[in-house]
Amino acid sequence: MPGITLLDWPAQDLRSATINYIQSRQLFASVSDKPADLSLTIKAWLTMRSRGNYRYSLHLESALSPSGKLPIKSYLVEKEAIGSSVRWITASDQTPIAEAVQAALDDLLLQIEADHLLYRNGSR
Repeated sequence: MPGITLLDWPAQDLRSATINYIQSRQLFASVSDKPADLSLTIKAWLTMRSRGNYRYSLHLESALSPSGKLPIKSYLVEKEAIGSSVRWITASDQTPIAEAVQAALDDLLLQIEADHLLYRNGSR
């Protein structure tokens, strides 16, 4: 739409939120953004639409892979959050985006936790 301010969503925000969230779940022995025996790769797409209220859709494609090997398993998560009907500044995007990220990470980690036996040894 003409006149709508661009959406600002730095990749570092998602990276930091993801690392902090995974650390808080204590699913893995350690978590960092450095190479490891087991790596979680996440590709994320955030879209915003306006039909009445603004809708923020988050699409995550993720895979867990042992170092230097093909993924053990891939995951797909899609979540949506509804914002206000008016965007005053980009700060009005923060709450619904945070809600979508939280819901998506909850779903992703629940799926990974359900598959924990696949990752015990870090390989197939």
